[in-house]
Amino acid sequence: MTDVPRRAAQRTAKLASLPLGAAGRVAAGWGKRLTGQDAATVSADFSTRTAEQLFAVLGQLKGGAMKFGQALSVFEAAVPDELAEPYRQALSKLQATAPPMSEASVRRTLDEQLGSDWHRRFAEFDDSPTAAASIGQVHRAVWHDGREVAVKIQYPGADEALRSDLRQLMRFSRLFQSLLPGAEIKPLLNELQDRMVEELDYRIESDNQRAFAAAFADDELVRVPGVVASSPKVMVTEWVSGEPFAEIIENGSREQRDRAGRLLSEFHFSSPARVGLLHADPHPGNFRMLPDGRLSVIDFGAVARLPEGLPTTLGRMLRLALEDRSEELMDLLRTDRFVQTDSALRAEDVQAYLGPFVDPVRTETFHFTRAWLQYQADRVGDLRSPEFRTGRSLNLPPDYLLIHRVTLGATGILCQLDAEVAAREIIATWQPGFLD
Repeated sequence: MTDVPRRAAQRTAKLASLPLGAAGRVAAGWGKRLTGQDAATVSADFSTRTAEQLFAVLGQLKGGAMKFGQALSVFEAAVPDELAEPYRQALSKLQATAPPMSEASVRRTLDEQLGSDWHRRFAEFDDSPTAAASIGQVHRAVWHDGREVAVKIQYPGADEALRSDLRQLMRFSRLFQSLLPGAEIKPLLNELQDRMVEELDYRIESDNQRAFAAAFADDELVRVPGVVASSPKVMVTEWVSGEPFAEIIENGSREQRDRAGRLLSEFHFSSPARVGLLHADPHPGNFRMLPDGRLSVIDFGAVARLPEGLPTTLGRMLRLALEDRSEELMDLLRTDRFVQTDSALRAEDVQAYLGPFVDPVRTETFHFTRAWLQYQADRVGDLRSPEFRTGRSLNLPPDYLLIHRVTLGATGILCQLDAEVAAREIIATWQPGFLD
């Protein structure tokens, strides 16, 4: 499949095939158990085939569904080890691979976006893609001045596909509301829609990346590749070579893991103060360690705009939860709309829910592990637990949506890295309100 499926009905049918396919495999699994196969074998077979289907469907659709798959791949660290391996392998593929565009589609898009003489701008251009992004693919090339560059080309029909996915998402707002009765769902979905639609215009992404590149120019710890040229659906940036986080997660030494985790944490917490923006697409495919020890960051399509830096409220929440000041924490949450004013939530229940999440700032250094993340996921995801009921009653204000996404996504990467990080020091340095 080379182009994004455009018709909403076709895309909806493909998305619907995921839960239907899983349901069919559950039924088949029960049949196998009745005929004597052991539960472990049936469970492993189910997980493997579901993972394969997930990759096939999301990888072909790209658009919003592909973006969902990439986000999901970060959180595989929260899945119990005995179930995670097939999902880990299949979902990790989504971070770097997808069915490519045809060569004709690539050249047609370049003609439309850079002009029919676009080839004159390049000394070399590789027709085979080197990587896939959520709504585009990347080609390696040499610019006319000799610089190695990455050329990101949007999939034909990706804009229509993404908007179709988002329309489907908006139609499910009542379902989300039933799952999260304490949240204001429609404003949250509107914010998500607006931010994702921004990613369709590579000129916006180029402006974001230029701002990061300028702020981190000559930085000793971070390198952001410069933008060479841009149009609505094609973007040319400096090429960077380094060790992908996926390889460090798989085979990295203790020193590599800890350094990668520290630099990632420093980058995310310092960016709002340094750039007024927060990189909001945290998955391992967007980060590499360069040979000189710096962190390289790519893909600036999704950003949170924070001209005043990180909200002071977040630092105060961390401090109050850390010190078990539950009544003050509850007052702050109500004031900033994290708890509805008419909610019957008790302060001690909110403290019990949030307290374990601040473990990383309780000690000078914290070891982010899959086991810790799995514990947190089990604690708040168990339908029988009081924490689950508390979580359903909390609200996420729309202006905190991308910050929340980054916090969860980056924490997932740190746990995949198995990194030990001086998180308390980094937060104290860059998070307003934490030391107040």
